[in-house]
Amino acid sequence: MSAGQKLLNWIDDRFPLTASWKAHLSEYYAPKNFNFWYFFGSLALLVLVLQIVTGIFLVMNYQPNAKLAFGSVQFIMRDVDWGWLIRYMHAIGASAFFVVVYLHMFRGLIYGSYRKPRELLWVLGVVIYVALMAESFMGYLLPWGQMSLWGAQVIINLFNSIPVIGPDIGLWIRGDYVVSGATLNRFFSFHVIAVPIVLLALVVAHIIALHEVGSNNPDGIEIKKHKDANGIPLDGIPFHPYYTVKDIVGVAVFLIIFSAFVFFWPSGGGILLEPDNFLPANPLVTPPEIHPLWYFTPFYAILRAIPPMFDSQFPGVVVMGASIVVLFFLPWLDRGAVKSIRYRGGLYKLFLAAFIISFLTLGYLGMQVVTPMNTLLSRIFTVPYFLFFVLMPWYTRVDKTKPEPERVTFKH
Repeated sequence: MSAGQKLLNWIDDRFPLTASWKAHLSEYYAPKNFNFWYFFGSLALLVLVLQIVTGIFLVMNYQPNAKLAFGSVQFIMRDVDWGWLIRYMHAIGASAFFVVVYLHMFRGLIYGSYRKPRELLWVLGVVIYVALMAESFMGYLLPWGQMSLWGAQVIINLFNSIPVIGPDIGLWIRGDYVVSGATLNRFFSFHVIAVPIVLLALVVAHIIALHEVGSNNPDGIEIKKHKDANGIPLDGIPFHPYYTVKDIVGVAVFLIIFSAFVFFWPSGGGILLEPDNFLPANPLVTPPEIHPLWYFTPFYAILRAIPPMFDSQFPGVVVMGASIVVLFFLPWLDRGAVKSIRYRGGLYKLFLAAFIISFLTLGYLGMQVVTPMNTLLSRIFTVPYFLFFVLMPWYTRVDKTKPEPERVTFKH
C-alpha cells in the first residue's frame, strides 16, 4: 500500500472524504441528456468563489469609513498592484452572478425543476436569490459614491412607508437618521461576514437537497424509475468525470465573455458601473435620476407603477415584495400533467413568454426617467408578470399536453 493510500485511509477513518467524493461526484448519477441550460448551476458556484476571492483582496485595502471609503476605492484602482483588475472583477462579477442565476432560474421554469420532488430545492434556491439581493444591495453602498449613497437612501426610505413600525425599521437599518458612516459600517459587516456565511450555508444545503432527490432533465422525467440490477439508473451517468469535463466548456465560454467586459467594457455603457458612482458621495447634491442597478430594476419598476395612497408608497412596497414572495409558491401553483416545456401545450408557453417579456421590459423601464408614459407602460407590463403566477393553477390544468417518454431522449 502506497503512502498516499495510507494517508487517504487515515483521513477516511476520521472524516468521510472518499464517501463524500463518491456521493456527490463520482457515484452521483445525473441524467444523460443534460444540455447547455445545465451549465448555469456550476457557473453560479464559480462566480460565488470568484466574488469571495476578489472580495478578500479588496478588503485588504478598503476603509469602511465615510471619510475614507471613496478614497480607498480610488487607492485600490490607482495604486494597488492589479487593484483595478480585482475591483473590476468583483464589480462586474456581481452582475455576472445575477445573469447566471436568472438563467438558472429560467431553466427551472422551462423544464419544471421546481415540481415534486424538488419543491424544497426550489425554495432554497429562491432564498439564495433573496440573500444574493441583500448581499448585492449592501455591497452597492460600499464604494461611497453618489449613486451608492442616494440609491441606498431611497431604498431604505421605502421601509418608512410601512405603517406604525416603518420609521423604526428604517432607523434600525441605517443606524442613523440618514445614510451615514454608521450605515456604511453595518452594511460592510453584513456584506463581508454575515450574509456570505448565510449564502454559503444555503448553497451547501441547495446542493445536498439536489443530490438527495436527483437532478431534473430536459424531459422532466425521473431517471430513478428505471435502474439496473446494481441500483444504478439506466439513463444516468456519473457526474464526474462526464459533467465536470463538460462544464469546462461552459466555464471557458463564460470566462471569455467575462474577460471581454473586464478588460474592454467594464462600465457596460453605464449599466454595470454608473457614472455618478465615480463621484464622491455628497448628501447635499442629489443626482438627477436615482435608480438601482439593472438586476433590481424590474422590481423597482413595479414599485413605481403602483400609485401612492395617502402620500404613502406602502402599496408599491407591498406589490414589489409580492413580486418576489410569489416565487416561493411556484411548486404548488403548477398543476400541469407534465414538467418540461417540451411536452407542455401552447397556453403555458404563451404565459411564460409574456412573463419573460414583461420581466425584461420592466427591467428596462426601471432604468428610465419617470414620465407618464413610462409609468403607464410599467403598469401594463406588471399585469402579465403577476398573471403568470395567479392564473397558473388554471392554465396548467387545462393546457393540452403531449405524452412524456418513459426514458430520457436526446431529441424531443
